[in-house]
Amino acid sequence: MALMMNEKIKAAEVELLDLDGQNLGYLATKKALQLAKEQQADLVCINIMSSPPQCQLIARGKAKQVVQPKSSAPKKEKEIRLTPTIEQHDYDTKLKQCEKLLQSGHPVALVIKLSGKQGPQAKALLEQVIIDLKAYGKAATGIQLSGKQAAVTILPS
Repeated sequence: MALMMNEKIKAAEVELLDLDGQNLGYLATKKALQLAKEQQADLVCINIMSSPPQCQLIARGKAKQVVQPKSSAPKKEKEIRLTPTIEQHDYDTKLKQCEKLLQSGHPVALVIKLSGKQGPQAKALLEQVIIDLKAYGKAATGIQLSGKQAAVTILPS
């Protein structure tokens, strides 16, 4: 949603809040704009749906940070694929990749594709990864072994 500020506010009258959030009552938009210029502030519409719209004086240049804080949407889960017969160097590389993702707040899904009777070997590998990543996150669920894959999700701590 676009931020309505200063001259973009088309209403004839606004409900005005000052820099401290105190209600100044209903004022004509032109008078509110004049007050904003005197206080070196921006007139920002914070509630378009009310009648008259609710506006606030906010320090010049600070409107975007105050009115639209960064969204705290959950981070997307990242998938790391392993093999049951992984070599030590490859294991270390995958471990570092998981550490970076967990430190940045992403949950990590570790998936091992299985063929034949690799279930116990895959489970042991996932248990080792969980132990090695204990400082960066904890397992959301237990290790899930299905017919063709073994998986576990690790949440950042």
